[in-house]
Amino acid sequence: MMRTFANISLAPTSSVSRCIALSCIIFLSVPNYAECFTRSSTTPVLKGSISTKATPTKTVLWQQSKQQATGATKNISEAGDDDANSQSKAASRKQPTLAELEDLEEERLAAEEKEAAEEAALNKAPKYAAPSSLYTDVYNGDLASKDGRTGGGDLDDPMNISPQKEMDLAQKRDELQNNRLNEMFAQEDADNAERQAKIKQIMEEDDKQWMEERKKRLMGKYAGVESWEEVEKMLGEDKKKEVKEMTMKVNLAKEAGVTLTMLEPADTDGTDNDNKETKPQLFPTVGIGKKGSWFDDADNGIDLKSEFQSLPLKQASEDGAVSDEGIGEDKSNLMTEDGPRFVNGKLTSREQLMGISVGSAGGWSLEVFPGDFVVHRKYGIGRYEKTVLKPKKKLTAEEKEAAETRRKEIINDQMKEGKQLEEIQLVVEAFGTEKDIDPISNPKQTLLEISYSDAVVHVPIDRAYRLSRYRAGDAAIKPRLSRVKGEAWSKAKQKVEVSTVQMAQDVLALYATRETLNRPPFNPGKEGDVKHFSKSFQFEPTPDQTKCFEDVENDMVWRSRPMDRLICGDVGFGKTEVAMRALFRAVANGRQAALLAPTGVLAAQHYKNVVKRMGEDTDHKFNIALLRGGMGKNTKKGRELRAAISSGEVDIVVGTHALLSRGMSFHDLGLLTVDEEQRFGVNQKERLKLICNCVDVLTLSATPIPRTLQMSLSGIRDTSTIRSPPPMRKPIISYVQEFEEGLIKDAIERELARDGQCYYVVPRISQLEEANLLLKRIFPELRVIQAHGRQRRGVAEENVAAFAEGNYDVLLATTVIENGVDIPRVNTIILQNAQAFGMSTLYQLRGRVGRSDLQAYAYFFHKNDFISEQSAQRLQAMADLHELGSGFDVANRDLEIRGAGSLLGTEQSGMAARVGFDLYMRMLKKSMRQLRGLDLPVVPRSNVLLPGGEGSIEWEQGANGDTTSSSSGSYLIPESYIEDVEERSKEESLARLAESTQRLVEITSAWKDTHGSIPAELQDNLKALHLHTCLRQLGIDVVGLDESTGDCILRSPGLRPRHWAMICSQLPKRAPPKGLDVIFPARFSFSEDDTEITGGKKIDLQELLTNQKYSDDDEEWDALDEEEVEAMKEISSAANIKSLSEIEVHSYPRFVVKKIGKNGSRVDALLKVLLPPSKVVFQKQQSDKEKAKVAAELREKRELIAKTKKENEKLSSRRMGYQY
Repeated sequence: MMRTFANISLAPTSSVSRCIALSCIIFLSVPNYAECFTRSSTTPVLKGSISTKATPTKTVLWQQSKQQATGATKNISEAGDDDANSQSKAASRKQPTLAELEDLEEERLAAEEKEAAEEAALNKAPKYAAPSSLYTDVYNGDLASKDGRTGGGDLDDPMNISPQKEMDLAQKRDELQNNRLNEMFAQEDADNAERQAKIKQIMEEDDKQWMEERKKRLMGKYAGVESWEEVEKMLGEDKKKEVKEMTMKVNLAKEAGVTLTMLEPADTDGTDNDNKETKPQLFPTVGIGKKGSWFDDADNGIDLKSEFQSLPLKQASEDGAVSDEGIGEDKSNLMTEDGPRFVNGKLTSREQLMGISVGSAGGWSLEVFPGDFVVHRKYGIGRYEKTVLKPKKKLTAEEKEAAETRRKEIINDQMKEGKQLEEIQLVVEAFGTEKDIDPISNPKQTLLEISYSDAVVHVPIDRAYRLSRYRAGDAAIKPRLSRVKGEAWSKAKQKVEVSTVQMAQDVLALYATRETLNRPPFNPGKEGDVKHFSKSFQFEPTPDQTKCFEDVENDMVWRSRPMDRLICGDVGFGKTEVAMRALFRAVANGRQAALLAPTGVLAAQHYKNVVKRMGEDTDHKFNIALLRGGMGKNTKKGRELRAAISSGEVDIVVGTHALLSRGMSFHDLGLLTVDEEQRFGVNQKERLKLICNCVDVLTLSATPIPRTLQMSLSGIRDTSTIRSPPPMRKPIISYVQEFEEGLIKDAIERELARDGQCYYVVPRISQLEEANLLLKRIFPELRVIQAHGRQRRGVAEENVAAFAEGNYDVLLATTVIENGVDIPRVNTIILQNAQAFGMSTLYQLRGRVGRSDLQAYAYFFHKNDFISEQSAQRLQAMADLHELGSGFDVANRDLEIRGAGSLLGTEQSGMAARVGFDLYMRMLKKSMRQLRGLDLPVVPRSNVLLPGGEGSIEWEQGANGDTTSSSSGSYLIPESYIEDVEERSKEESLARLAESTQRLVEITSAWKDTHGSIPAELQDNLKALHLHTCLRQLGIDVVGLDESTGDCILRSPGLRPRHWAMICSQLPKRAPPKGLDVIFPARFSFSEDDTEITGGKKIDLQELLTNQKYSDDDEEWDALDEEEVEAMKEISSAANIKSLSEIEVHSYPRFVVKKIGKNGSRVDALLKVLLPPSKVVFQKQQSDKEKAKVAAELREKRELIAKTKKENEKLSSRRMGYQY
């Protein structure tokens, strides 16, 4: 409420406004300041407001009329031209006449005389007359009390008042004034206080009601429960319902040809899981700087866990009465894993936390949890929410017919039961809706619910291959959800597609360059010695190890270009054995080999193993040397060892970075094995490129760096993976905890109690002393020994050896023990300041334990004050990926966190972040496929299984294991034709690995020119070489004879309908060769039956190229990309096949030559039908490589021209600036 004082609006509740009101009252009340007001005998009275009245005189009226006239004239002048006439007329009517002006002037003069007389009379009155306003009581009452009078207010002589008395009067006047003001505002303040109290009460009641509603909403179905019995009952009902729905989802997915597995949620409530040692105990959480909403703050004040704790547990007493008793802390055990969980203080159902793992027989797979970001090829980046059951919208003809039949049965049953017509009508109306629960009448399907910024999309489970997890260069930055409506996503994909095309051109240009590099392949006749050496391996190789052995053999023996293969395997999974056999193969062929390790400890470990397996004390008698730090070229030992390596006296050299020094030279280096490639920097790798020119390179790594991993995923680098663990291995239990001395004490005590040893690792040498003091304070009798990189030469290795002998309890070290330390007795490792380690280092250090059949433990202690977003994600990965063989997954997670960086000198991480790394790699493969056209997988080695060894070039092993004898179709050149051993071996390798039949003809022509006509025996063998060249070009890995039909079966795992259509389009008659039929299994043509294309008959090429059922390059289905990977696995293992009965040849694409004929003519029959298509494939692939190479060179030149132009413009602008 507002009050008015002298026409001034004041807010009574404001202290400033009260001061203003007081000033106004003083201004109007003090006589000295009232001269501007007309005096009157009327006395103003203060009643809620102050006002002054004056009787208007003629003079005042005259002045007012004059002002009005002047104002009217001003208004006329300010008016527009449109109203000028009307306003001038009004002004003329108001203008006074001359007589009226004279009367007004007389009145004014009379008024002035009257005022002068009144003023004279006033001057004669007493000067201090009592004022007639607010202070009358003050003056009269006080002066009367002074003179002894009780009434009246007039003073005879006010001039006799002393100054002190005048001050006292003024003070009393102020007090009276304040009292009256307080009385005036007191009631209003009371009203305001009462009103504010009511408002506060209403808001508190409203807040309480809102919090109760919010609590009920958060508690969901558990709101309103009164006891734990009700909770348990509801939990049981929910569990039954969830199990039923999950079973239905899994069964429906299985019917759709998809494998669906429900993944249990991780422990997100932060409770201790000491009784669940297979799960990580704690996950570090770091905020990402996003401000929480007001609702989040409000929800934090709702403690749902306490609400459940406060629920009573109804128990029956002896007399049957029911009593409510709380069960305290034991009540937390009633909330089992099958029920809801508290996630960040919120009640979340188990189903909302469960993830899924989806896969198919084709090989594609997807594993996501609720809240994970995914990428849909059509709709863009979304967020996975959950799986749901919905009725099918598109039914097949069989499903429609079954649904109609079932609905008729339901109606007939209703009629037999005597139901009313209205009830039957309701049943009919429910058909096809959510109310229809019959699985035949209303078939349902499992859907994945994906949220977008403007919509929710349900993806059928059988089309989950369209989804992929979103991974980009910086996982800490959450992506923005795409919009389903609009063209933003399609435009983003178009930009990325342009980038992938350029990248594909660079990759194909690199392929073309690599094909020009040649080196003499290793002799397959020495493989018998390699197999004899493999018997010294004391363990049974795992299936993945065997696959790696075959891959390395194919690269070194059956290819002319240098090997560049990455072996990715978990710590302790047998990568070193793959390197051992490769080293032996190189030395057995008369070449030199080198093994490069990042640390001296690892190099010493490798040196001991190599000497033990093939040193001078063995049957092989190889000369092995160790080159490490301290053996520089200026030292005597270093000079002698370098000289021995350069002269060829040393067969295998094991060393550290010293092998990369500039003064290092090799005699005839044939193989370089690099262990733990991720530990070497850019300068070392540039040096490796110079050393490894035309040299086979084998790289070993448990967690390759993101760039290396991406190169392997894109096909630039050949990769083999070891995922199968050795027998009796157990997963390492990982604990991620904040640093606490009590936990360290418990971990060491538990290990020492079972007579074990521990590693204690710190990231910096400067932290060793602090850690040592900590251990001595906790365990005064503990035996501790240190190992780090600044100790004297050899001291670290000696300390590790002393620790391995059991002389010490704890090895306190830095990352120097990351590689090369294998002590089975050590099964506990503690990492202090784990946030300072990289992903690869964390994984390698964890792999130092668990080398026996005992359970191993790894403790990652971090400090929350120093943890960052990426370090938290690294520790999270250690907690998540704790299963055996997860090294490749750790590398993928590192790729997700850090990004791939620069590939082939082209920055593309930004493009990958737009669509996610997985979709980017798929688009890159698609661009490469389009550029190559005929992207048949390369077959390094074909296995011909015709009777009598016809057409085979494989060696036959004798009874004693030697390989001196050969089959009838061997490629060997008779000694009488080429006498020189080295030249004969070289020519045999050239003929064996000829890339095309045309190249083989050129080689034989050179033989004729140099050595004369070719012998008849060699001519027959050359037919087998021509056959194998055709087989490799067409992707055929196995050739065999079907004895039941007499047909020759040629398996080609990578052949697709579009490939055959493109080949036939380039043949003379645009038809398949007569006698060569092609059969594609049903899954490759998306039909119920196999597709057979008969040779010699014209086919509809356009149908094969454009029909979606034959196209595996369509957006809707690319699971065959994974099948091509599986096909390559089959191709590499084809050499071990002994007969067609060992494989299911009918499940693969294959060529069929019917009634091939008798022995001696089968090779000629095969060459007749295979030569034309193989020539087309070779010419097309060469043309595609050249086009890509030219396109890459042109783009590079354009970029160089644009860069030069930009630099010239910048230089010109600078010069222009200098002129002024």
